[in-house]
Amino acid sequence: MNWNDLNEMAQLEHLKELSRTEPVVIFKHSTRCSISSMAKQRLERAEPAAGVNFYYLDLLKHRDISNKIAEEFSVVHQSPQVLLLRNGACVYEETHSGINMDEIAAQLS
Repeated sequence: MNWNDLNEMAQLEHLKELSRTEPVVIFKHSTRCSISSMAKQRLERAEPAAGVNFYYLDLLKHRDISNKIAEEFSVVHQSPQVLLLRNGACVYEETHSGINMDEIAAQLS
């Protein structure tokens, strides 16, 4: 898994635009949470869904970005959390033990 870091507020607008041509997944991770660590490991052990841009947000370092994501895409803040963006909008969101690569891939078809 090759994560792209999401660490600047300005990147959100770029990700919305990128999602108009390619799917974007944002993984919001709490480095202090064992459930979040397990979800991250589960994603990293799986074969990444093809054609998807994966972004990693350390929400402890960037809580402001996490809050903006919740506001921008009308989702309740959770940790861990995965959001799938397409055409500038969040079309799928999952949290905790529901996070897995097979489900992300299923949302792409």
